[in-house]
Amino acid sequence: MRCALPFVAALLLAACGTQQTSRQAHIPLTLPLMNTFGAATPSLPDLSNTALARDFIELTFTLENGATMPVFTRFEGPITVRVLGRAPSSLGPDLDRLLERLRREARIDIRRAAAGTDAQITIQPVSRAQIQSVAPSAACFVRPNVSSWREYRARRNDPETFWNRLRVRREMAVFLPADVSPQEIRDCLHEEIAQALGPVNDLYRLSQSVFNDDNFHTVLTGYDMLMLRATYDPNLQSGMRRAAVAARLPAIFSRLNRRGGRANTAPIPSENPEWRKAITKATDLGESRARRLHAARRAVALGTVFGSTDTRLAYAHYVLGRLLLASNPDQALGSFLAAGRIYQNRPDTAIHEAHVAMQIAAFQLSADRADVALGLVNRNLDAVKQSEHAALLSLLLLIKAEALTLLDRPTQAAAAQIDALGWARYGFGTEADIRARVSEIRAISPRTRQDSSS
Repeated sequence: MRCALPFVAALLLAACGTQQTSRQAHIPLTLPLMNTFGAATPSLPDLSNTALARDFIELTFTLENGATMPVFTRFEGPITVRVLGRAPSSLGPDLDRLLERLRREARIDIRRAAAGTDAQITIQPVSRAQIQSVAPSAACFVRPNVSSWREYRARRNDPETFWNRLRVRREMAVFLPADVSPQEIRDCLHEEIAQALGPVNDLYRLSQSVFNDDNFHTVLTGYDMLMLRATYDPNLQSGMRRAAVAARLPAIFSRLNRRGGRANTAPIPSENPEWRKAITKATDLGESRARRLHAARRAVALGTVFGSTDTRLAYAHYVLGRLLLASNPDQALGSFLAAGRIYQNRPDTAIHEAHVAMQIAAFQLSADRADVALGLVNRNLDAVKQSEHAALLSLLLLIKAEALTLLDRPTQAAAAQIDALGWARYGFGTEADIRARVSEIRAISPRTRQDSSS
């Protein structure tokens, strides 16, 4: 289930006031054609096979709610996918691209169903309001043993549609919102189809995976494809018990990931249930801001037991920083810097570092340090492109365009602005949302403050 946490959100509006933002909402914009990503080039994870086997067991046999799966389950035989109902225009190309990756990287026999026929996996776009009426914290979700939204509504309390009743996967339905940006639709396709095929859990400690509620990764990574390839290895079958699967994993990963043969695996501190409870409350949009802020501070305090280089501690700092933006920008900057120090010193958190860099670059731009903001943006663009995060890429490029304008480089600024708007069409979708993002960046610029005071 992909959480509905908006990871790319308002920047420093509280530090600059809202009058400029309102006035800037009517800035003229000519939107270019939508940018899209080319062929994916994910790399295999740099992890030992012992670590991969440990992750596989935890992802496969434990549900997000803590319940356990009694046996291993997957589809047995070729898998077909259909789209039911009216789909947004971006869904088809993104689905085809995903299925091609699953065939090539995970070696899964999966393809589109013939027109008018049933399928093992049904994708049905509905409205965001419909999804949140049954799962308020979800952006999208997948349910076993149903084939349409109507059937899901009729059978949502039927135990036969519960994950831990499965013995083999025969039918799955993915429900995603039709009235959101192309990127949000694509992100739902990646995570929910992957869950329909394999892993059923999300783990905050995973730094290289979409199976993580921090939502930094938005498309399937090399790690995720390796997990799916292992899921469909011929040496596993539906109905196997946990111990039997664990016994076969060393040979499977040794064959699939030849560079992961090192035996020693550093122990990872277990996830504290109280920490998970705190971070869940801190990111719950339904909670009051005061309760979220208190929970975020608690998550930081509890996160110290994971160690000074653990991504869960970094994520708690990042969430706290976002919540502090409106009331205390200086403390927010301190939280972002704390998160950034952890992410910068790890080889597996480039996209995480880029999220932090965007926030810090916005601070630098607001403080009239355009050259520093520009350097931060340029150092992180490649990682964002590699991760195919169009919304974040657009914001970074908007900051770059404003920084170049302040540095009196108008030709380069115009090129960055056009590129930013092309990615914004994919990442944010509507013209109103794009205008809002442009306004937010311009509102924190020193030249906007100078114009408003003159």
